[in-house]
Amino acid sequence: MDDLIHLVNGWSDQQFMKEFGPLFEESAWIAERSAGLRPFGSWEEMMQVMTKQVLDSEYEEKLELLRKHPDLGARISMSTSSVQEQAGAGLDSLTPEQYNELKQLNERYTKQFGFPFILAVKGHTKGSIFDSIRQRLERNEQEEFETALNEVFKIATIRLQQWMTKRTT
Repeated sequence: MDDLIHLVNGWSDQQFMKEFGPLFEESAWIAERSAGLRPFGSWEEMMQVMTKQVLDSEYEEKLELLRKHPDLGARISMSTSSVQEQAGAGLDSLTPEQYNELKQLNERYTKQFGFPFILAVKGHTKGSIFDSIRQRLERNEQEEFETALNEVFKIATIRLQQWMTKRTT
């Protein structure tokens, strides 16, 4: 793994953005801003730098990042990563009733907070996802904004781990 981070540190900014732009849903600006901050001593440091780019960005950029995420269970075109993540949690096999309920919960959530419900679904089931959205609908806007950003960071970290696994096996 150490050899791989050293290799990444030597890449051009374009190569870095190509590989790591997809970590954050349709938000390559995070990788772009992070590329010039290399070298990274570890993968954890790289993710900390990327997370800091988000946290230090303007509110509108953060909000746009959240809005780039698809609704969970949506039957729309989405990134390959999102499709795989949602399928892993069983969201590709919802009954019509479950689909309609999740659609209504997503709509209520988006109307209430101004961005879609975001959850790092790895390790979740359909039931735990439904429970999470119901619980989070009870929160205030600031608390939920911070929770959604933390879920984005979890998703990006999972995607980075998957990227690293592909390169080392």
